[in-house]
Amino acid sequence: MKTILKTEITVKDICVGFVYNELEGKGLFGLNGKLTIQPEYQRNYIYAEGDGKREMAVIESILKEYPLGLIYFNKVSNEKLEVLDGQQRITSIGRFVNDKFAIKDKNGMEQYFSGMAEDNQAKIWKTKLLIYECKGGESEIKEWFETINIAGVPLTSQELLNAIYSGSFVTLGKEEFSNSQNSNIQKWSAYIKGSANRQDYLECALDWASKGNIGGYMSSHRYDKNITELKTHFNSVIDWISSVFVDVESEMCGLEWGRLYEKYHNKSYNPAKISIEVQKLYGDSYVKNRKGVFEYILGGFVDTKLLNVRVFEESIKKSTYKKQTIQTEKKEISNCPYCAIGHEVNKNKIWKFDEMDADHVTAWSKGGKTIAKNCEMLCKTHNRAKGNR
Repeated sequence: MKTILKTEITVKDICVGFVYNELEGKGLFGLNGKLTIQPEYQRNYIYAEGDGKREMAVIESILKEYPLGLIYFNKVSNEKLEVLDGQQRITSIGRFVNDKFAIKDKNGMEQYFSGMAEDNQAKIWKTKLLIYECKGGESEIKEWFETINIAGVPLTSQELLNAIYSGSFVTLGKEEFSNSQNSNIQKWSAYIKGSANRQDYLECALDWASKGNIGGYMSSHRYDKNITELKTHFNSVIDWISSVFVDVESEMCGLEWGRLYEKYHNKSYNPAKISIEVQKLYGDSYVKNRKGVFEYILGGFVDTKLLNVRVFEESIKKSTYKKQTIQTEKKEISNCPYCAIGHEVNKNKIWKFDEMDADHVTAWSKGGKTIAKNCEMLCKTHNRAKGNR
């Protein structure tokens, strides 16, 4: 890959013809249309997230004449360039000179570009940027892009995949799932963690549709002209969740809904009854893991391990062990009730305390409580075998 250092390009040059897309959260063009600020392999603009301190810091650095660091352009042709590294800084500058945000002066007062003193405006316009123009093949450019983005705000795995498999499919996918103004995001955010700008919804949609093989799926669909299959599958999962669980609980966010959909969506459920069961389990003080409630219900109320039901206290286990052992020694039978009624060599064995586990006499799922009266000690083998019976 060949590189040429350019030192005469100013902020004003870059900002001629600057276009910013509010809906997609990205800078589009600069240098009078010659520069593509955010190619498809680039992440969305993230400097405005939170309190916006990062984009303000870019402008403050210019005013204080601090270096902004190297910027890299990919030379696509004699008339076309695209930003390889520096799109966050360039977009911050373009947004500021177009009054999209304000900085604060030394007195804490907000200052938009149009309201700044003329000498400060001129300082910004005249600031020269250090830019390397790079020229190479697609694989070289993307390898370089990944390398220079190791530092700073790391690329997410999906942002890297977008770079590797850039094309019409990624473009359409980002328009749908990486658009922070998409009205569906509020609904999606009940079940999916993350943000549109960091590609979390796109990654989730791809994960669900590909059954976990995102890279392979993106490779095979790279030049597709539509994302119908992706959208259909994603919406099917979302609609299934909201139809089965009519109440939206905070613990639903971030669950493996794609896996749960594949496993359970062909079963029938009564949403009204499920709502009652969810609230019942939420109100049960013995349930320690609310996130497991939903798969526990979908799976037919069988796997109590999902709920991390509160275990017996050590004092209860020790007193139960002592009581069982005294009683069974007199009868010359095992202190494990299941061994005692068996026909194997352990029928008369007295197990040590650390060789036994506490178990509910009446299973928690059948109304049994985690109290002394409902505790029995079983050898570890029988306790594992008993399960939820």
